[in-house]
Amino acid sequence: MKNITILEAGLILRIVLAITMLSAIADRFGIWGAPGSHQVAWGNWDNFVTYTQTLNPYANRTISEILGGVATFFEVLLSLLLLFGFKTRLAALGTTFLMFFFAFAMSVSVSVKAPFDYSVWTSAAAALLLANIGKTSYAVDNRI
Repeated sequence: MKNITILEAGLILRIVLAITMLSAIADRFGIWGAPGSHQVAWGNWDNFVTYTQTLNPYANRTISEILGGVATFFEVLLSLLLLFGFKTRLAALGTTFLMFFFAFAMSVSVSVKAPFDYSVWTSAAAALLLANIGKTSYAVDNRI
């Protein structure tokens, strides 16, 4: 059996991190199902903003909408960069910071256990590892 190389492991990390964020984005737009459906966290934008407000208890509804929009924008951007392997180190560092802040907010506002239940710390660590791997297989970065 062939050993997995660092380049291939980096490819797997890139894809899994991107899909993880894209799945969360799909959930907040109802793609995985309606609110209350099995395995659906939010099911629509309004529920996602309410959760964003839970994580930022001092923010009013309008600020929570903005924070949710900014987080979603960066999740989409970082996911696409990771999928294509373009500016991978920068995208991985951005993902690390995004996941770190999300996990920290969950820890403070919900419970210390919450980010562990949703593997947010694991995603942050995986993104940090990816940032330090360098080149990965099947990446646009390899062509530049």
